[in-house]
Amino acid sequence: MKFTKMQGCGNDYVYIDCTRTPLADPERMAITLSDRHFGVGGDGMILICPSEVADFRMAMYNADGSEGSMCGNGIRCVGKFVYDKGLTQNTELTIETKSGLKHLRLEVENGLVARVRVDMGKADWSAAAVPVVGMGDSVLDRPVEIAGQTWAMTCISMGNPHAVVWADEVAHLPLEEIGPHFEHHPMFPERVNTEFIRVIDDHTLEMRVWERGSGETLACGTGACASVVAACLTHRTGPKATVLLRGGALEIELAEDGHVYMTGPACTVFEGEWTR
Repeated sequence: MKFTKMQGCGNDYVYIDCTRTPLADPERMAITLSDRHFGVGGDGMILICPSEVADFRMAMYNADGSEGSMCGNGIRCVGKFVYDKGLTQNTELTIETKSGLKHLRLEVENGLVARVRVDMGKADWSAAAVPVVGMGDSVLDRPVEIAGQTWAMTCISMGNPHAVVWADEVAHLPLEEIGPHFEHHPMFPERVNTEFIRVIDDHTLEMRVWERGSGETLACGTGACASVVAACLTHRTGPKATVLLRGGALEIELAEDGHVYMTGPACTVFEGEWTR
């Protein structure tokens, strides 16, 4: 089985072309391939599949084998994968995901995709969409006590659940200790991705993220989108901001029509063949 290792801002996945042949038991394969000691290594696995409603369909699996709804960094790499490998010659694409259709615009340099702009759709901060329970109809800048601390928390759905919390500094936060308390808190029945955010100025955020099913990752595209939406809603930034992640930077824009646009890099790391 041939695979491609790709990363967007350090958020790395194992990519497999399933446009002709489906992959058997993807949950098990995601666990096996994601292992950084005995497998290929990655935050999960992404399959490129045929679609009846879009140019391609993306199926995304976390490192623990659970299927995710969307991955912003991952979908940029899907755009690079299908263009660079000649599966399409179009630079405007529609990708089917579990959280709906996403529209991509590819930026090509020297015949290869370097950056991708993604229309991530509209954010939804209703409690039912996240979902988050026992906190009313929405959670905007609400104080919550988790892991022995009080956090100001805003909950946003970008097709997957996010809890955005604010901190004076994030570089030294012990996410290995704090993250699981958010991910498995009873108020999040489907678990949650948690973004720990420091506001640098009105157009720049610093972010670390604890992703459900994967732990801390170097980047999270949907999390960066959720963080800018949360910052805009709570008057911490304007509608355009750069999010500085451990693996790089993403440009996020909350447009007047409510759509969130994400622009960032997509990189191929290496290719190989799994023979087990």
